Parts: sequence; structure tokens; C-alpha cells
Amino acid sequence: MEGATSRTVYATAADPECRPVGARLMAAVRTEVRRHGSADLRSAAELGSLAADWSRHTAEHFRALLDDCGTDGARDTLLRRAALDCAPLALVAGAWLQGISSPAGADDPAVLRVLARYAHDVGVGQPAASRGAAYLALLRTLRLSEHAAPVPRLTLDRRIDDHCFDLPALLLTMSRLPENFRDELRGADWCLRAVGLLPPLALVKESVPEASWYRIDLACEEAAPWPPDAFSDVRPAKGERDPHRSDGNWPDGFTDTDEQRFSAGFHWTLDALRQWSDGVYARLDAARDPARDMAELLRLRAREGAVYHHAFQLEGRSLSDWLAECRTDPVPLLGALARSRLVRPGRSTASPLVNGLSEEGGAMFRVFAPAELAVIRRWIDALPAASAEAPAARAARSPASLVLPSWEAAPDERGTAPKGLRDAYRQLQSRTDTPALGDWAARYARRWLDRSRHGLDRDGNRLPERWPAEGLRPWLAEQHERHAAEFTAGQDVPVPSREALVESTVQLAPLTMIDGGWLLGFTDYELAASHTGFPLFETYWDELGNGQPGLNHPLIYRELVAEMGVELPPTGTAEFAAWPGFAERSFELPVYWLSVARRPRTLQPEILGLNLAMELSGVGGSYRKARLALLSHGFSTRFVDIHNTIDNVASGHAAWACDAVDAYLAAVPAGPSGAREQIWRRICIGFRSLDPGTTPALARWAGRVRRSKAHV
Repeated sequence: MEGATSRTVYATAADPECRPVGARLMAAVRTEVRRHGSADLRSAAELGSLAADWSRHTAEHFRALLDDCGTDGARDTLLRRAALDCAPLALVAGAWLQGISSPAGADDPAVLRVLARYAHDVGVGQPAASRGAAYLALLRTLRLSEHAAPVPRLTLDRRIDDHCFDLPALLLTMSRLPENFRDELRGADWCLRAVGLLPPLALVKESVPEASWYRIDLACEEAAPWPPDAFSDVRPAKGERDPHRSDGNWPDGFTDTDEQRFSAGFHWTLDALRQWSDGVYARLDAARDPARDMAELLRLRAREGAVYHHAFQLEGRSLSDWLAECRTDPVPLLGALARSRLVRPGRSTASPLVNGLSEEGGAMFRVFAPAELAVIRRWIDALPAASAEAPAARAARSPASLVLPSWEAAPDERGTAPKGLRDAYRQLQSRTDTPALGDWAARYARRWLDRSRHGLDRDGNRLPERWPAEGLRPWLAEQHERHAAEFTAGQDVPVPSREALVESTVQLAPLTMIDGGWLLGFTDYELAASHTGFPLFETYWDELGNGQPGLNHPLIYRELVAEMGVELPPTGTAEFAAWPGFAERSFELPVYWLSVARRPRTLQPEILGLNLAMELSGVGGSYRKARLALLSHGFSTRFVDIHNTIDNVASGHAAWACDAVDAYLAAVPAGPSGAREQIWRRICIGFRSLDPGTTPALARWAGRVRRSKAHV
């Protein structure tokens, strides 16, 4: 495929497992941003005022359109069209920040500030509480949500102009390439926050005041329980280093300063909003003309209608011929219908087109939806009764939609597969994927899960044989009590020596410095707000300290290791992965975490099981043992203390992990198909994958046998 429309790119980029972005598309996005961007280096406050002023004045123009509407039908048309044309951007409000955090920068204060903003956007802690969910509720109120969920389906709604997908398609694409567009995304975000409520929605807000406008309006951040500086200037500080690179250089080859990139992102976004808003205004202005609305309806329905009406004659031509022409020019058919016996100008109630033909028993019964019948009636009622000629429909000019290169990476862009565990650990901390890296991670995860599957039924430390009808909370309480009993029984066991404690703490660093890494895929916008995914995102958010560096788990662990006299390189660097003090085996489990995290939908059952095993693993027992060991040698216990509290089985991560599993299984059909049992077994395999036990060689053999049987 040579080119892709912005609709296609939007649908692809909204998928959390979208394929690696090709170099041609990446270059096209970069060119677009730089072409429209500006080197204007005014302060963030001045830039924000520029966007806010434009938004306020433009909103007034849209309100004036509504004031000039003469009929309820015209007002309803404007509301519906404005709401639909804002949907591609409003349904993903904040999603451009979904990739801003990564294990490589998990302790970077600048990243944490942006993550705090994103957490507020997705409504962390509650399902279906994102800004996009609030907009979806508005569309449902207006009865416009047929294609609005999940988000990629929106591209199927042909009532939305192509141009409305341009800006959000590029923002979503950039969100999948955060290492390449980090500061441009910050600039775009700053602009969109300053704009606040998209100007066309000003007329919708007046008519639907009961909607959750405080969530739809990006300028509204009230009731956000984040640190007071979480919503401060998100521009990069002078000299701030890119945590993804050990040399501090940006990976996409830009020579501009970080501040110039921020400014370019801001001005590109504002320019794109202006162009989009002008197009929406022109379409709404034209839509006040009933003839224009009717012409658009004919154009949208012409293709399927042309199949059925070869026998019906209209002014010497078959209606099928008229409809074929209508796909590119609906005006001639509009006039012919106005002159036909199907229409009584000025009297829709007497017109066969929307009465006998469209009523029960008529040849066109249920062909038109109620909203479409309303468009036809409004057009007929507006026709002058004394004239047989239909007024020409006013044209609405829209900017041409973007044509972009294909999303897929070319065959010569496969990239290089990791050379080993350490190289994989470094590469997989990046959000940017290549086909070679993705294939390597998929194979590694599959082999690890084969190990976890082998001997599952003989493992005593496992989930119940079947998902309990009462959910997992009672089982969780039993496990908590078992851990506590084991801790009490083992209190006489001597604590490890200082040297052994330091060594074990250091060997856990590759794992603990990416705490929550197995949940990285659930930062995806839709998954983070879903009924299954919201507790997983909240867990990830907790692991990184809720935007506060002082509560950030990787940072706390780094401080503990430093207290033991060991200074480690930055986590995302090649120096960290190659550090000679780490044993090779210390990278096995963290590489598995990072591999499964890349497939949050495909491997969701396994991730749910792994998450439950992780959050349960230390509560009540091993954290308490670790605390005693740390105390005995005079080290800080803060890391284990904070985990023993937030992972608790009543209202903490362990409880959330059970709730996520229960929510997922409750949506799987029970019955003879065995679907629920199959999913439960996959969750059990994920649970065991924290500690598979089985040797890799035996697991590979078992995996080959299983796959060969599947092909028989």
C-alpha cells in the first residue's frame, strides 16, 4: 500500500499492539510538525495565552451559528455535526501522553510530572472514567455513538469528515514513538490544555449542559489528587537529559534544542486546530441549509441504493443511474426529487418519500434511520411550495485530508534482534519497536510460558483448579494467612550475612528497577480505563509513586543499593545492562516482564495471572523477612515497608489483582464451550510464570510437542 489516509493511521495507532511504525511514516510526521511548527520561543505562559485567546474567540463564532438557527431541526443538525466532528480528538483526549513513561525513565521527575497529568486524563482508580469516556457518554446522549467504541471503529463513521482525523492520527502515531517525539508531544499537550474545550463544542455545551464538561474540557483539572506541581510547566528544564540515551542525544537526529522542539509541537498543534476548526465551521454553516444536509445524505447512501432501483424511472432515467451519479455529485438528484411525485414541497407530512414508502409495508421501510428521516423532512419543509425547482445546496469547503505513507515498516527496516539477555533488557525498555525486536520478544515470552505450562498440574503453589464462583477474594485471604503462618514458623531462621544481603539486593536490581514493567502495556489509553485494565494501570501508577519522586519505587530501591555502597548506572543505559556486577540470570525474569508487556491484549490472561502472583508474592511473609534482615544490618526498610502496605489483601494491589481477574472472567461465557475454563488455565499459567521452576530445555521439548499436536 503506497499511501494511507489519516483514518487508516488513526485506527492503527489506536491499537495497543500496533505494528512498528515505518521510517517513511515517521519521517512524514516529523516533516509535518516542522513544516507547520515555529521557532517562536516565547514563555510557556505566553504560548498558553495565545492558544486560550484563539479558543475563546473561535468559540464565540460557533455560538453565533447556533443563535442564527431558525428551527429546532437546524439546531439539532448543528449539534450532531459538531459533536461528531470533534469525536476523533475528544474520544482520545490525553492519549498522546500514553507512551511518555517507560522503564528507562521510570524515576525521571519530568516524566513523572507528565504521567501525573495522563493519570488524571484516564481517571486512574475508576473504570470508564477517562476524558474519552465522558465524551462517549455525550455521544450516547445525542444518540451518535454507533461507531464510537472501541475507538478504532470511529473511522467507520462516514458522517465524520476525513480531515477531522488528521491531527489525532498524527498525535496517536507520535504517542507510539515517544523517544522520537517526546518534546513535540509536550508542546502539543501544552497547546491542547490551553485551548481547553474544543471551540465547536461551545454550541453543544449550551444545549447539553448536563454532560460531564469538566472532564471533556482539557483545561479542567479540578479534583486531581496529584502533587501541586504536577500540572506546572511541562517544558523540559534546561539541560534535562533524555533518560533513554546514555549520551543525552535525541535518537531521531534533531539538532534543534529541546525548547525549540517543544515550541514546534505547540505551534504545529495550534495551526492544525485552526485549520480543522475552519473546516468544521464551514461545514456547520453550510449544514444550516437543509438542501446541503439532504445532499450529503444522498451522497452517503447512494452506493447501496444504486443496487435496487433499476426499474424506478425518474425524469427518463432509472433511479439507479441517478444514484450512481450522486456518489460524486448529489445536486442533480436533489433537484429531480424535488420535482417528483415523491415530494410535496413545503409539506413533508404529505410526501410519499417519508410517509408511505418509508412506513411499515412501504418499499423503503427501515431503509432510513430516524435521524436520516428527520433530515429528509427538514429539506422537504424548506422547499418553496410555489416553485418546482429546489434551491441549490450551499457548498462546504473542507481542507484536503492528509495522505500519509503506509504504517508498516519496509522489509529492510526489520532492525537488529537482541544479541542476548542484557541487550534485550536494554532494548525492551524502549517504547519504540522494530519487527526484529518484536519477534524476539514474542519468542522469549512463548518459551517462558511453555516452561510455566509444563508440570502446572503438579505444582502445589498454584491457583484453584477452577475459578471460584465467589471470586478470588476468599482464596486471597487464605493465601495471606498461609504466608503469615510460614513467616511465624520460620522466625528462628538466622538472617543472611551482610555480604549475602547486599549481593541478593544487587542481583534484584535489574528486576526491581523496572518495578511494574509487566503492566507497561496497560498504560494504553483504552486499556487504562477499561473495567479489567483500570486496576492494572493504577498498580503501575502506584509503582512509580503517583507522580511523586519520593514515592517512586525504582528510585527508593536505587537509594537502598547506594546505601549499601553500590552505585549503579542509569537503568535504561547500555552501561547498566553491561554492568559486570550483575549475574546473567538476573536478567531472565525482567526480560520476560518486558516481553509480555508488549502484548497486553493477546496475553491479557497471562498478564493477569502474573500480576496476581507478583502482588501476592511478598505480602504477609517475605517482605517481613526482608525487613528483619535489613534492620539487622542497619539498612533502610522503606522499600519493603511501602510494598507491605500498598500490596495489602484488603484494599491494595493484591486485592486489585484479584478484582481484575474476576472482572475479566465474568465477561467470558460459561457453559459447554469451555471458553471460561480455557481462559482460567491461561491465567493459571501466567500466575506460575513468576517462578516456572521447569528447566528451559524440558520446557522447549514440551512446547514443541504441544504445538505439533495442535497442527494434527
